[in-house]
Amino acid sequence: MQNVIERILNLLAFLLTVQRPVTADEIRMTVAGYDQSSDEAFRRMFERDKDLLRQLGIPLELRPMDAWEVEHGYVVPADEYALADPGLNDEERAALWLAAQVVRIGGQAAGPDALFKLGGAPVGGAVEPLAADLGAESDLLGDVFLAVSERRWVGFDYRTSRRKVAPYGLVHRRGHWYVVGPESADLNVIKAFRLDRAENLTLSDQPDQFVRPKEFRASDAIPQAPWEAGGEDLVAEVLFDADLAWWAQRQLTGRVEAKTDADGTLRASIPVANVEAFLAWMLSFDDRAEILGPPELREALLARVRGEAV
Repeated sequence: MQNVIERILNLLAFLLTVQRPVTADEIRMTVAGYDQSSDEAFRRMFERDKDLLRQLGIPLELRPMDAWEVEHGYVVPADEYALADPGLNDEERAALWLAAQVVRIGGQAAGPDALFKLGGAPVGGAVEPLAADLGAESDLLGDVFLAVSERRWVGFDYRTSRRKVAPYGLVHRRGHWYVVGPESADLNVIKAFRLDRAENLTLSDQPDQFVRPKEFRASDAIPQAPWEAGGEDLVAEVLFDADLAWWAQRQLTGRVEAKTDADGTLRASIPVANVEAFLAWMLSFDDRAEILGPPELREALLARVRGEAV
């Protein structure tokens, strides 16, 4: 099935690129996937692909290649294929952006190009992926899940050290999987390790090697927002415009104190442990979010807007 999809996409890309009628022979010689051993095999494959394109709503037409109409070729008229501007508003584009981040094809989130064609990416879009991407962690998840369920110690290289961890749980947050639990050196300190940064994973031979606390919640060990994970300790006072207050409210975590003013604006006190991540989030609101304090955080944002080093 994957070969069929790739061939269809290659065919469509070729027809849209040449912008003129092309013969079946030219398609056979140019488009990847049509290198068949016989004319009959190519004809059957090409007929199926043409039917599939038309079933997908793509206007594939047969048109004359010259004024005498002696030879005909296939073409996808750009004016019939192009999508008309749907006239989406900010909230509709924001919802579409959210959907595009959640739905992944081939392990990748949708890029911004398609959304730009629909009127531009929404202001206030999320700055990190919102869906579980197995990606680099996919070959580790099965082993770590087994270790969690059977309470086996896991060992792995992490950054520059070898770690031995009691895996209390697995958590997905902002596009990455984390294994959560204490290291053997100190069972009282709960840590979280990103699986895509772990290497040379091993499991202990025997199950039931540790006891997970009854009230333990693995999700509590992971910061809910990217700006909450870091070594800094600031509280940002932010004013969000009324038209985007709803979007900001959806991204605020339980650690935030917020209230809505009579004019619909949202005032929020936001703990910031990672200034870079926080500034990136603020910039996604364009001029519809203002940092009221502290002064050093406000100046850092202004410096970023001016292109100065922070």
